[in-house]
Amino acid sequence: MASANDAATELKQVLDEQSACWSRGDLECFMQGYWKSDSLLFVGKSGVTYGWEQTLENYKRNYPGASAMGKLTFNLKEIRTLSPDTRLVVGKWHLKRDVSAGDLTGYFSVIFRHFPDGWKIIADHSS
Repeated sequence: MASANDAATELKQVLDEQSACWSRGDLECFMQGYWKSDSLLFVGKSGVTYGWEQTLENYKRNYPGASAMGKLTFNLKEIRTLSPDTRLVVGKWHLKRDVSAGDLTGYFSVIFRHFPDGWKIIADHSS
């Protein structure tokens, strides 16, 4: 297993890739940071969602185009080791959007698990 510093660097890379994908309007790319499983857990203002496909569909419904999506940035507050292969990441997200759509901001906590193909988000609570 990677050292704590290596893991933190890898987690930040996943989030940076997600931010870049989102900011290009590419939800399929953005979702590559998530565990592609029916057991993926997402908690948001509308409640609990299970599964990668349903989470993607919710994003598509709530952010129907580039102007709704805007430019995404993350400000990480804490990375905490839960076990050798799981990490909790807490941070703030910000969507910079045009004036008509208005900016959005909130906080998130995600749990990452290390898989053979890298770190993936297995649970996301965003508000």
